[in-house]
Amino acid sequence: MVKKGIERIYLILIFLFLYLPIVVLIVLSFNNSKSRVIWGGFTLSWYRELFTSSMIMDAFRTTILLTLAASLSATLLGTMAAVGIHSMKKNKRSLMLGATNIPLLNADIVTGISMMLLFVRFTSLGFHTVLIAHITFDIPYVILNVLPKLNQTSRTTYEAALDLGAKPLYAFFKIVWPEISSGVLSGFLMAVTMSLDDFSITYFTKGAGVNTLSTMIYTELRKGIMPQMYALSTILFLLAFALLLVMNFRSERAEKLSEKERSVSL
Repeated sequence: MVKKGIERIYLILIFLFLYLPIVVLIVLSFNNSKSRVIWGGFTLSWYRELFTSSMIMDAFRTTILLTLAASLSATLLGTMAAVGIHSMKKNKRSLMLGATNIPLLNADIVTGISMMLLFVRFTSLGFHTVLIAHITFDIPYVILNVLPKLNQTSRTTYEAALDLGAKPLYAFFKIVWPEISSGVLSGFLMAVTMSLDDFSITYFTKGAGVNTLSTMIYTELRKGIMPQMYALSTILFLLAFALLLVMNFRSERAEKLSEKERSVSL
């Protein structure tokens, strides 16, 4: 009993350490006072000022456009790369997987500076350089979400479809795609999450006049924390939380469907 009590207290302390700052942030976004220690009453004025600020809305539109464009492009390229890696022999596949893991293990600041040096050598910094950078670091997340699904598919079924006269593209979408679609969606949602809150790589690869929410918040923090930033951070947290719920719901649904299929086959 004592051991279980200690374990519960330890778990509660961990969750408090993780989520108490976020709860404080959400509460401050509804505080009618600019002070962080004095409660001035409940208000939605910071949210109204947030949506009427042209600077914040421009950064928000840029962030959404960048996130969607980078995530869709990375999902397409990453899925194609995963299919190619899956068809390789064991040694080449191991080599490509190692190369795929390097951007994940590499520090963001190193990736950002190296990309900045590359872009400055051949072009000027701007929205297009940020987009290319986001696509580049999103692709490994898509590959690592799609590959496990490809490993679960049966290659003989695909080859049988080809032997029966089906075109490769038709056979892929009819046989392989239903098996890997959940992995592709997970990779897309992961890419969205990574692009939405990236700062280091965006900061080093963006040009003058290009601002995302993360870089704008960093710039504004130098002048002092505005209450609108609390409201903005709360919205970003809720968006990320919603994406995680969707990912978990999709994975649980896929597991239930696979269990039903196994029970039917038995």
